[in-house]
Amino acid sequence: MNQDLSIVSLILHASWVVQGVVALLVGVSIASWAAIFRKIISIKRVQALNEEFDREFWSGTSLNDLFASATQNAKHSGSMERIFASGMREYQKLRERRITDAGTLLDGARRAMRAGYQRELDAIEANLSFLATVGSVSPYVGLFGTVWGIMHAFTGLAALEQVTLATVAPGIAEALVATAIGLFAAIPAVVAYNRFAHDIDRIANKLETFIEEFSNILQRNLGAQSPSGH
Repeated sequence: MNQDLSIVSLILHASWVVQGVVALLVGVSIASWAAIFRKIISIKRVQALNEEFDREFWSGTSLNDLFASATQNAKHSGSMERIFASGMREYQKLRERRITDAGTLLDGARRAMRAGYQRELDAIEANLSFLATVGSVSPYVGLFGTVWGIMHAFTGLAALEQVTLATVAPGIAEALVATAIGLFAAIPAVVAYNRFAHDIDRIANKLETFIEEFSNILQRNLGAQSPSGH
């Protein structure tokens, strides 16, 4: 009995609809775990690069040197460094046009940094919507498979003159496997989504704080010919 009611045996003897639901959920679960591991690596990388640039930014290195380094290492820089480069680039372009109005210079740099901030946040949030969808939809897909499986099981039992627990149990068990796999796919996705959302909120707060701090530095340097230090 234990061998007949193993999960593999139940799936193999289930109806084609239940098998299709199970196959879909297993595929979604694999894709979800792949997205989770990729997101863990990407978030850790973003955090490490931001912390490295933040230390360098406040180490006393001149803004021009930081900008030159950010321009050279654009492909390997972090989100904070790219936001800094966006603001610095716009700031220097406006000064090259001989614009001296402090408000215009500062607003241009802030707009460039805000645009860069939004681009970086969109990149960091990639695949979060997929995890949210998996977490919310998978249980219902599994439930659909369960309902269909139970309907199929009772339809088959209708032809029997005598129904016992032994005849009912396999069909019900086959159907419940779909719900179990749906939950197996959904629970990790929900946990990961909540964790990533928390981490991304912290990254976003740090980036917004950096934008404000860098704007203050630019404002203090507006009287100089070019920003040379902070």
